[in-house]
Amino acid sequence: MSRSVILSCAITGGGDTIQKSPAVPITPQQIATSAVEAAKAGAAVVHIHVRDPQSGLPSLDPELYREVYDRIRSSGADVIISLTTGEGGLVRSDGTAFGVGGLGTEIKPPAQRVAHVIALRPEMCSLDLGTLNLDNKQMINKPPHVLEMAKAIVDAEVCPEVEIFDVGNIEFAKHLIEGGKLVSPAFFQLCLGIPWGAPATPETMVLMRNLLPKGSLWAAFGIGPHEFPMLAQAVLLGGHVRVGLEDNLYLERGVLARSNAALVERGVKIIELLGERVATPKEAREILDLNKGVARDRARAATPNASA
Repeated sequence: MSRSVILSCAITGGGDTIQKSPAVPITPQQIATSAVEAAKAGAAVVHIHVRDPQSGLPSLDPELYREVYDRIRSSGADVIISLTTGEGGLVRSDGTAFGVGGLGTEIKPPAQRVAHVIALRPEMCSLDLGTLNLDNKQMINKPPHVLEMAKAIVDAEVCPEVEIFDVGNIEFAKHLIEGGKLVSPAFFQLCLGIPWGAPATPETMVLMRNLLPKGSLWAAFGIGPHEFPMLAQAVLLGGHVRVGLEDNLYLERGVLARSNAALVERGVKIIELLGERVATPKEAREILDLNKGVARDRARAATPNASA
């Protein structure tokens, strides 16, 4: 029998991609429209960052998240919304200052990084567990900050999508589960190919899958040219998958993807060629045990603050 594979789509991210592809959505309306199109193409989950509409830079503005959220919900699209909490953890160095409060710093306190999640209470949100070198930058996730964010997410009854950038993150996740800070079985997202993180190779994915706590649900993605090879590898290993313009701008070598929906369509095709089925949002909620969350989400959708 075929297996239902959850396909997530990461719509825009916060990277320096808007100068590289005209398809990357910037405004709340563009992000919401792209998310709805991805859902129609087969994505059961849409992973949402927001950007400042004027500059295109990543933003933590709760009102931008609210507008995107309400636009998606008022469209009638039955899709699981997963909001990021990754923004606000990046530190840049210009060679003269480095660290919290210094020049080139954009790290924010935990409460600010989860404020939009607490306000909107989506079905899911991301939770990064580790600090990572990124070229000449650092993604900072101090253990006390992670604990504070995890508690706020769990208290809001939002399902955390635990993002894993290296094997040590898995050991930290086990510690949090053993201490009752994360529910078990948790849902893990294996993030492969990020500079100075876990490489996007079959061997790495097998290792990380095998290190996860027993009974864990997991998905994986690779960035750039690794997106579709890692998607196929995750399907073969029994995991779920992710595509999207946050991770990869190209449909094939030298050909920019015209939209997130185009990447989703390619992902759907690969899943089906491998003999599996793409999960519907309803099936994804059952797999992830989100049925309590969807009732709350539908109640919110009855009184949206923005129209599509």
